[in-house]
Amino acid sequence: MKTNKTSLFFCIFFLKINNNINGDYMNTQEYQKFIKKYTPKPKVWTNAIVAFLVGGALGTFSELLLELYQFWFHLPRKESGVVVILTLIIIASILTALGIFDVWVTKVKSALIIPITGFAHSMTSAALEYRTEGLVLGIGANIFKLAGTVILYGVVSVYLFGLLRLLIMGG
Repeated sequence: MKTNKTSLFFCIFFLKINNNINGDYMNTQEYQKFIKKYTPKPKVWTNAIVAFLVGGALGTFSELLLELYQFWFHLPRKESGVVVILTLIIIASILTALGIFDVWVTKVKSALIIPITGFAHSMTSAALEYRTEGLVLGIGANIFKLAGTVILYGVVSVYLFGLLRLLIMGG
């Protein structure tokens, strides 16, 4: 087995040297044609329909949870909405930790990456990736790597739009 790997390495090595000596390089246009030929075409309509249906199912599930929380816990609609958001965060985090969320996202594309579940997924993924480096330098330092930009620009845009509203509509 070792000789096969070694001989394969030398075949590729000498082929590269020969191409470099003879000047048989692939130019940029040939490379782009090659890439275009072998890159799979996206299924835009299929992805859009699946995202619409799965996203709609997730919205329906969220609305069902909202109604159930209002009924079970006798909460006002506003407080039930907060509990629904927390429930979606917990579900997305658990599914990410179990490795299920990533599998579902590859199948349904962007339907599950709505802001709240996508945010929970990015936070949990970062925490899982860096957990071996410890609580402070691993999880604590890296948990906001993906979500940090969302938080930063979310806070800045809310501040700017609030200021703009105050200037236009008054206090």
